[in-house]
Amino acid sequence: MNKTKIIATIGPSSNHPNIISKLIRSGMNVARINMAHCKDKTHLADIVLNIRNEADKLNIHVGVLMDLAGPKIRLDLHSSSKGGFEVKKDHIYQLGYSKMNDLSINIELVFKNIYNNNSYVKIDDGKINFKIIKADGKSIKIKALEDGMLQNNKGVNFPGIDIDVPCVTSKDINDIKYAAELNIDWLALSFVRTAEDINPIIKVLEEKDSTIPVIAKIEKPEAIDNLDGIINAFDGILVARGDLGVEMPLSKLPYLQKSIIEKCRYAKKPSIIATQMLESMIHESQPTRAEVTDVANAVYQGSDAVMLSGETAIGEYPVEVVEIMKDIIVNAEDDDCHFNKSEKISIEKQKDNRTAIGDAIKVISKNIKINAIVIMTESGSTSIVVSHFRPTEKLYALTPHQSVCKRLTLIWGVVPILTPKFLSTDDMIINAEKILKDKGLIKLDEVFILTSGVPVGITGSTNMLKIHRVTD
Repeated sequence: MNKTKIIATIGPSSNHPNIISKLIRSGMNVARINMAHCKDKTHLADIVLNIRNEADKLNIHVGVLMDLAGPKIRLDLHSSSKGGFEVKKDHIYQLGYSKMNDLSINIELVFKNIYNNNSYVKIDDGKINFKIIKADGKSIKIKALEDGMLQNNKGVNFPGIDIDVPCVTSKDINDIKYAAELNIDWLALSFVRTAEDINPIIKVLEEKDSTIPVIAKIEKPEAIDNLDGIINAFDGILVARGDLGVEMPLSKLPYLQKSIIEKCRYAKKPSIIATQMLESMIHESQPTRAEVTDVANAVYQGSDAVMLSGETAIGEYPVEVVEIMKDIIVNAEDDDCHFNKSEKISIEKQKDNRTAIGDAIKVISKNIKINAIVIMTESGSTSIVVSHFRPTEKLYALTPHQSVCKRLTLIWGVVPILTPKFLSTDDMIINAEKILKDKGLIKLDEVFILTSGVPVGITGSTNMLKIHRVTD
């Protein structure tokens, strides 16, 4: 079983009950819905229903991640450009919001601080590049640096250019409300720049009496400058290497990825690595050697999850790509070096019950043979903390809340199990053993560590650790 979780984007290639079922059986832990391509609330509800119905049939917990569109600047080509827009090297084009431009975009912008000698536009994650040669405020003239074919809805980046757009759009606000109504498990916010960018989302969620955790997508240089505050404010971090690699020098990406994962580990927040993980498999049945190494490196670095985008959304091999990603992950996790850095998580400045228990579990498992770690949890927070110590033992989170089970599908190594609500500590221990035995997860005479809160059923009360041997 893979401990590093797999997020797969649901799109035209995969939004069918049969395909979703195969994705789940192949190893998909979390299904991502990209709201930039979701038509309306009905379309969203249909996708969510397909995911949850197939997960229920298989009796497997699958989380749903709603990826908010945010102020993503995209091509909005003329209807006459359905086959794409051909770009010729050295030709001059006008780009702006108006349909009168050669290349129109979906957001009205006012361009400022544009320096003609060193300002560029990058389209489709930098696959086609242009140099800015003139700006009049709401449109710019750009010179193509290579030939190419542009497709509608592809991303447009203006690295180094000051563009004043809100982090949360009116569409995002409506989508957040839909997320609350549909009990979506995770939200992801695009183009986060500061810790304060989460505030509009929190406001909407509070109005809807919802507590959906929010992930910050790191795509802008400003986010790197404010990274510590963003990690502290948000519930997780997604390294969106596509836009980040366009906005910043590509050579910095490996270091940034490694650094962000380490910071998240220290803060006990989940990290996700995304973009071009196995992109060649959009059209090919096998990945490149470089892609395989890239996925394995994300595992070695300690990422909680890796994400597939176009590979499963529009690709020709959505099921096969999940199978291959799982195989890469499992083989990487079998390598002892995967756990080398788990000892380096310092708790000096993180003295709380959950962290102390996570550290204690690590120490105990070094001295006696432990077959499993069992966490009785109301909110899932202790499971997240223990996970970030990267234990080699199997990690089971038992909770009476379906929503907690689904949210924990994103967390490294955690296997969520839905249980009845227990009334006492003795009741909890007896039934935890029975549940695990019935599922074939532990055997007679095996030993597991059980941690919980006493009294039972109170969120945030983790204060007990027990070493328990399985008996008849």
